[in-house]
Amino acid sequence: MNDLEKKKLKSGYTTGACATACASGALLAWLQQKSLSQILITLPKGQQVNFTLHDVMFAETSASAATIKDAGDDPDITHGATIRVSLHISKNNNALDVIFKAGEGVGIVTKAGLPIKVGEPAINPVPRQMIEQHLQSLAVEYQLQAKIIVTISVDNGATLAEKTWNPRLGIEGGLSILGTSGIVRPYSCASWIHAIHRGIDVARALGLNHVAGSTGNLSEALVQAHYQLSQHALIDMGDFAAGMLKYLKKHPIKRVTICGGFGKMLKLALGHGDLHSARSQIDFTKLQDWARDKCGDDALADLIATANSAHHLSELLQTISSERRLCFLRLVAQKAISTASGFAGDKITIDVILINRQGEVIYCSV
Repeated sequence: MNDLEKKKLKSGYTTGACATACASGALLAWLQQKSLSQILITLPKGQQVNFTLHDVMFAETSASAATIKDAGDDPDITHGATIRVSLHISKNNNALDVIFKAGEGVGIVTKAGLPIKVGEPAINPVPRQMIEQHLQSLAVEYQLQAKIIVTISVDNGATLAEKTWNPRLGIEGGLSILGTSGIVRPYSCASWIHAIHRGIDVARALGLNHVAGSTGNLSEALVQAHYQLSQHALIDMGDFAAGMLKYLKKHPIKRVTICGGFGKMLKLALGHGDLHSARSQIDFTKLQDWARDKCGDDALADLIATANSAHHLSELLQTISSERRLCFLRLVAQKAISTASGFAGDKITIDVILINRQGEVIYCSV
């Protein structure tokens, strides 16, 4: 058990849950014509959660409320952000009609491939459903028939969005309102994997036949320049190689290049789908066996035995002849492709690029 598993980590709430709380609180304040400081909402799996509200206001045809997002112990970019919802309410004789709009700091979808249509505010389906259900419940209780325009805003959202995938996904002007369960699980990295999946969706919608999954900024810049790829072909997979490849198995793209640092690619070659240092390790004994059995190089096996890290091994490899080094690096690439194909299936052509810490190519499989 690693340190993260030993520690009791606190869960948090998604932007979608926060927006639901604000919308529900604003409408209840308007219906009761009195302010309130808390609101109880029900999450998609039935959990009931209290949210603290502030800036609650109501007038003749409008109401608004805000809350501060608590992502718990998850390193979420929106942790501490203020989520705001304003309602414009016009009574009518029809059933409740809810319309969503993007306020300051919430993006607009500009490219196909996402679960929201082009031109719509980047408010995902489950948050929309949550908000509609809570407003509908209040409308039934208070016998309200109305058209309600729900405008969601995030303070400083446009700046925060620059640190997310939104610009690459074609979501302009701010953040997305996300969440399928309403809960942010600490270190689940669900939002990162969600972004990987949406990036693949956008690439497919644009008809791209070649994408690249990268482990970091250096590898991304290199693979983009190497193949002259567009921004929409770049998938920031980070440590989640399996998360990207398994999704590609169900939503294939003809060719995938995986580009990463030597240590990360060693882990992929060794069969790991999660390349994080806390969740996978390099088996140097197995690497020695590869050198001995596949390259027929006992001296290289002995050299690998002295390595204390992937970086150290990369330095040691520079001390041997290019022919011996090439044999080992080619083997690592082949093993990495084999692991990747195991996750992605045989309908996708996979190649790999290994780089060093300076962002230089040390091996390219094609």
